Amino acid sequence: MRTLYRNFDTQAQIDAQYNPSLVLEPGDQPMQHFTAQANRARSELRNTLDVPYGPTREETLDIFPAAQPNAPVFVFIHGGYWRSLSSKDFHGVALGLNALGITTVVVNYALCPFVTIDEITRQCRSAIAWVLRNIGQHGGDPSRVAIGGHSAGGHLTAMCLQTEWARDYGLPQDPLAGAVAFSGLFDLEPLRYSYLQPMIQLDDGIVRRNSPAFTVRPCKTPLWITWGGLESAEFARQSTLYHDAWRAAGNTSTLQEHADTNHFTVIHGLEDANSAICQWLASALC
Repeated sequence: MRTLYRNFDTQAQIDAQYNPSLVLEPGDQPMQHFTAQANRARSELRNTLDVPYGPTREETLDIFPAAQPNAPVFVFIHGGYWRSLSSKDFHGVALGLNALGITTVVVNYALCPFVTIDEITRQCRSAIAWVLRNIGQHGGDPSRVAIGGHSAGGHLTAMCLQTEWARDYGLPQDPLAGAVAFSGLFDLEPLRYSYLQPMIQLDDGIVRRNSPAFTVRPCKTPLWITWGGLESAEFARQSTLYHDAWRAAGNTSTLQEHADTNHFTVIHGLEDANSAICQWLASALC
């Protein structure tokens, strides 16, 4: 039998590692939590929704400004394996940071298969560039911007860190004060053989261009790489692979398993100002 990837011989083996819904307890509906927290954030916090950052209808930002002017900024990129969900599902990530005086921006982007992962990466980079140039008009401090993302958003966070900001955008080469990647995908090759392939349509070029574990550049931005202790071995391997590559390029990163959390609950800390991740971001931004 031909090996598909590393020690995996079948799609079922790969799906068991990369489909986090397969290990949920009966009746567990993680999106119910995210929806409730998103509704809470919109009702309790000031917000400006659907701010365009690019020419297409999906290229929008949702901004939850801090109470004080000139506030530090966190930009969140949502997950959904590049083919589902939207910024509106994850407004709850603003709850913990807003309490610490941090403005939160949640990025929306187009989805596969309508666009490719190349295009989603371009959109997220454009969103970050928009924030760096325009967040001052929404009470944010463009010199204190951090980014982060979950799952596919963790991958897109890494791709944003790869950006040649000076060459391509005319911005400082390392304009970001910090970054965090939750349960990210940094080597896309195994996903070609997974249940996701009909939607995300990976080919050799897309995998090569969008596997940030193999294209790390020197970067001054401190990075926290984390995943849930209840996640599969492949999510742990992906994070460790990226951490090792990041450090090998001379960069600074922290690698930490988040105990007793699964793929969905690993980002719940963003809803709590006292959580380790909110406190780390506040320290990086202040």
